[in-house]
Amino acid sequence: MAKPILKNVTEEIVLGLVRFLLQSPDYQTFCDCDDCQMTIASEALNNLPTYYVSSNDAREEAFIALKAPEQLEKINKRIITAIHTAGKKTNHKN
Repeated sequence: MAKPILKNVTEEIVLGLVRFLLQSPDYQTFCDCDDCQMTIASEALNNLPTYYVSSNDAREEAFIALKAPEQLEKINKRIITAIHTAGKKTNHKN
């Protein structure tokens, strides 16, 4: 029997998308340091529903559900808003 886990799948997806988006040409003027990435992720996560799971099987199912186009669109909108919000607050750049 696999050891139980407790994971917020929304958090995992947001962290990956923040890193990905900050590397894209559209957001190269924004700082992508670890502090800014965490600020952006926390801002986005505070405006998204959590999706906790307690097993790897449930985690895979949650990933599938959250990566549906309509869900990804909502997540991306929150991240993009958070990038712009954090960009206005930070006093440093790459």
